[in-house]
Amino acid sequence: MDGYNIIRYEKLCEQLRMTPRIWLVTGVAGFIGSNILERLLKLDQRVVGLDNFATGHQRNLDEVQGVVTSEQWNHFKFIQGDIRRLDDCQRACSGVDFVLHQAALGSVPRSLADPIATNETNVTGFLNMLVAARDANVRSFTYAASSSTYGDHPALPKVEGQIGKPLSPYAVTKYVNELYASVFARCYGFKTIGLRYFNVFGPRQDPDGQYAAVIPKWIAALLANEPVYINGDGETSRDFCFVANAIQANLLAATIGAPLVQGEVLSCTEESPLDQVYNVAVGDRTTLNQLYEQLRSNLAQKYSHLQQAEPTYRDFRAGDVRHSQADISKAKKLLGYQPTHSIERGLSEAMAWYVANQTRSFCAKRPTSPPS
Repeated sequence: MDGYNIIRYEKLCEQLRMTPRIWLVTGVAGFIGSNILERLLKLDQRVVGLDNFATGHQRNLDEVQGVVTSEQWNHFKFIQGDIRRLDDCQRACSGVDFVLHQAALGSVPRSLADPIATNETNVTGFLNMLVAARDANVRSFTYAASSSTYGDHPALPKVEGQIGKPLSPYAVTKYVNELYASVFARCYGFKTIGLRYFNVFGPRQDPDGQYAAVIPKWIAALLANEPVYINGDGETSRDFCFVANAIQANLLAATIGAPLVQGEVLSCTEESPLDQVYNVAVGDRTTLNQLYEQLRSNLAQKYSHLQQAEPTYRDFRAGDVRHSQADISKAKKLLGYQPTHSIERGLSEAMAWYVANQTRSFCAKRPTSPPS
């Protein structure tokens, strides 16, 4: 089954090259959005991107431009706009085949600090996108859901149909997304697919700011010989998912059941309802202590000051779940999803990018380079 699924994804990519479509990627200047953009352009697709640069960066778009051909880059149309404005959403959705909705105001701590802003973007903005995409008659609406939806449900691994009470305003907004998507599917016959991301990491993940994700933030601190803070005892665990896996899930989900080449339909082994939610992860667990040691030992080969480095432990963070691990059997069965990157392979591929970009970031801030 695993080999079959990998071949199926490869076949999809070949078919997309033969028959390009028009895709809308919201949050296109962000971490995941820019990686999706790069993949689509390299598949010779036409892409519309929407972003307001609240959390995304022009440098991400510039980097994509640098790794695709000029002809491929000419297939990209950027709209600087805000999903909180319906007219921006309508303008972006016009003439689009598939929507990949990645725009959101992420971070549990940010939502605790400012729940209103989180709700405006993640709920009002999401509803605007649903309405605009429905009215534009797009083929499918695939959106970034979140593993935070599982809340306080204790069972491991996490199965799509079993969730608990949310532990943060952010988790509430992502659950509301799923409810709205389901209602639109039932009331309007509109195809919606939610992808519950589990701790996605990879190139272009922002190391800066108080809401930075753990991997780039820790790498940046290690390179600068600054403290690495672990919340709690370090035995909190996560299912870390390399961004290439998330891209695969988006393309498979968006095109499931869609005719692509000479009437052929990429369908599942059994019929799927119009609205579905899938876990997107690897199906494994890594503790924060294990993650720290992987990063430290990897970097210590080049940076001698990390040979004996130790983390600093502090209190648990409000709103965090203790353990997270996904059951990905549903995505494998119905989407043909098969993660190609473990956390080890993902870190191996991304480390050079992390080091180069974090080093540049700290060099810009400090008079001297990080120790070596």
